[in-house]
Amino acid sequence: MPTGKNKVPMEQLREVLGKNGFENVRTYIASGNALVETDLSVRDIETKVHDLIKEHIGPDLTIIVRTGAQLQKVLDENPFKESRDISRVFFVSFARKPASPNIEKLQEEDFGDCQLKFGEDAAYMYIPGDASRSKLSNNFLEKKLDVSATMRNFNTMSKLIEMSHND
Repeated sequence: MPTGKNKVPMEQLREVLGKNGFENVRTYIASGNALVETDLSVRDIETKVHDLIKEHIGPDLTIIVRTGAQLQKVLDENPFKESRDISRVFFVSFARKPASPNIEKLQEEDFGDCQLKFGEDAAYMYIPGDASRSKLSNNFLEKKLDVSATMRNFNTMSKLIEMSHND
């Protein structure tokens, strides 16, 4: 969830989205995740939510929209699911697909005990120790790939998928 100057209170977000054409608006903890029902396209949702947050709450944030099915696909394609502690795997979604040369350059880097892999629609980070001490992070990927990103853990991804089925 964005904090500090970019803080978005979930109750306020639900209210703003609900009053502006989105139905069945729900949020998941203070995580910056909102689930909505709408007939808008993904790009139109991203634009509208961005504009509503900026106008009514203040922060100028990049909004990344995924359906429950898209989140499930990211989990299904997890290259670490068989061999790693799932609580140490982090899933990264991008605002747009990063440029291939940037991905290739990152894949050549050595991250020690940590690992980074790319799938079709996401990046996967395995961070066995304290994530706050790892070189790998959402900010690191954004800088190296020159694209906005958002990172979630397995529990958050699973809960969002579950919530998307409970409409």
